[in-house]
This record gives sequence, C-alpha cells and structure tokens, in this order.
Amino acid sequence: MLSHPTLDQLHQLGLFGMAKAFGEAEMSDEAAALAHPEWFAILLDREVTYRHDKKLTARLRYARLRQQALVEDVDYCATRGLDRALFQKLVVGDWIDAHDSLIICGPTGVGKSWLACALGHKACRDNRSVLYQRVPKLFSDLALARGDGRYARIVRDLGGVQLLILDDWGLEPLDAQARHDLLEILGERYGRRSTIITSQLPVESWSP
Repeated sequence: MLSHPTLDQLHQLGLFGMAKAFGEAEMSDEAAALAHPEWFAILLDREVTYRHDKKLTARLRYARLRQQALVEDVDYCATRGLDRALFQKLVVGDWIDAHDSLIICGPTGVGKSWLACALGHKACRDNRSVLYQRVPKLFSDLALARGDGRYARIVRDLGGVQLLILDDWGLEPLDAQARHDLLEILGERYGRRSTIITSQLPVESWSP
C-alpha cells in the first residue's frame, strides 16, 4: 500500500489523528505484525483521542482559568478545613447537571481561586463549557462594553456557559450599575446554569 496517497486522503477527510498514527505505524517494525483489525483499532483510537484533546484545548482556552489547577492535586491538609468527601462529590459534577451553584468562602491564602479553577478544569475535561471571571475586572469590562457595543454579547456569553466562575467577590463595593449587571447575569443563570462564587467574606456579610 502506498502511504502518501493514504495520508493525503486521511487529511482531506479531516482524520488528522488517524493520519499521524498511520504515519507512525508505517515506520514501526511492530506494526507489521498486527492484524488488520488491530491496526484499524489503533488508528481509530488515536483519532478519538486527537479529537477529544483538540476539543479540550478549545474549552480551556475559552475558559481562561486563572490557574492551571487539577482536582487530582488538591491538598486536604487540616488547616484548610476542606471536607474531602464533599469535594470529591463536587468533582463528579452532578451539581452542574442539576444547575446548582457553589460558594467558596475563606480567608486570603487558603486557595479558594485554585479550588474553583480545579473544578473548572475538571468541568472542561467532562465536556462542559466554562468561563472564569474576576468580579472587579468583570464589572469594569461591562461598563466599558456599554460604550462600544459589546455589552449584549458579553452578557449572553456569561449566561450561556454551563459553569461560570466569579472569583474575588466582595473585594470592592458595587455601584448601582454593577448591582444591576450582577442581577441580570445571575437572574439569567438561575435554575438553568451553575455558578461558582469565591469570596473572602462570609455570606452573612455580603451586602447588595
């Protein structure tokens, strides 16, 4: 079999993972010993992996997570007060399917943003759309967006993702316009999408 025409056809069909695997197999002595079904299974597996990785890269790029955090790397040391069993339930992601939301509160330095990003990364790996936003910058961006016509698109994006991460809530007081924007965003998401909010302030100290 001629390798070049086959590779050309694979590329024309958009089977880039399969094409790469085919080229590697052609150069491998071990491939010659494989039966046709085994060879095809390897090519198919590489194509599936290639497409999964490509989609994951796109989801992570869109999410713009602040930190490269993984749930597998979570430190459950006692000083953080993190409930291992509860966090493992959150990792599964059923709460996202149920459109529930999550608040992570605690003092500076305990890793609230890191935990939120780890859950966001896991959601991306589970084929869910995610978007990370720091609250102070978000409302500043929304104020500017009103003047250049981007406001509707940004609010639509914030409302549409399956998991929205609002980090550093409560660092600065919100003016009337920011409170309106927040109500618009959360009202659109309530019961339809999930949100993670991180804050140094306990919930009872939050003010409108």
